[in-house]
Amino acid sequence: METVEKILLAGGSVIYLVLGSLHLWYTFFSEKFRTHNPAVEEAMKQTSPRLTKLTTMWKAWIGFNASHSTGAMFFGFMILYFSMAGFQMFRESVLLQSVILLNTFFYVWLGKVYWFRIPYGGIVAATICFSMAILLFYLS
Repeated sequence: METVEKILLAGGSVIYLVLGSLHLWYTFFSEKFRTHNPAVEEAMKQTSPRLTKLTTMWKAWIGFNASHSTGAMFFGFMILYFSMAGFQMFRESVLLQSVILLNTFFYVWLGKVYWFRIPYGGIVAATICFSMAILLFYLS
């Protein structure tokens, strides 16, 4: 049964790695996160948030997308690590299991409320993988 749990964890983590990597690529090497309205993009480049005048909304937008990407990639990498080298520690740690489930369910909520179909579907699939693996820990 342990093999199934490892495959589920690895499968869910690969989804995060792929989505995060694509997101990072789109952020820096495509125009997918540019606005349809050039006036909006120009306004973002000329406007600072109330928090500070040391950046613009455009730079913050790019930075948020990049950090979001690397966060998803890191999350996926860590779970992939747990599915391989740290499996026994992960299997025995209710704290790690809880943090991963809370994080993935938060991403599901974000995806439902703020994102579009492809990342939402990927996150739901990853959450199902993680949830099933953790459920199998307690059933075996």
